[in-house]
Amino acid sequence: MALKIRLARGGSKKRPYYRIVVAEASSPRDGRFVERLGSYNPMVPKDHPERLTLDGERAMHWVSKGAKPTERVQKMMAGLGLLEAPALRDQPKKSAPGKKRQEREAEAAAAAEAAAEAKAAEAAAAAEASR
Repeated sequence: MALKIRLARGGSKKRPYYRIVVAEASSPRDGRFVERLGSYNPMVPKDHPERLTLDGERAMHWVSKGAKPTERVQKMMAGLGLLEAPALRDQPKKSAPGKKRQEREAEAAAAAEAAAEAKAAEAAAAAEASR
């Protein structure tokens, strides 16, 4: 029986309210659960005490029994100092420019640098000639 500590959605349309529950991994998101540990209300301000309520002692009991918190719940528990924050995922590199574009940009930068050097040398020569 694989247990998860996860969010079960409640509330009405466009007014979310979540219960933090211990449930079997195979049970529906909002379905049967083993124990309710707290609640999360994203509609109230971040500094409001009722935004996140969690029974930390019971949560740690279930973690010790092998229940795995979801990434979102793990972040919430880390905010309360119960667990370590989850590791950040690697960001995709798809948006980085390709090889050819990098080569073109390097060539353009080199050409611009050469033009700037030539202009500086020309200005120095003009200053030397005017003396």
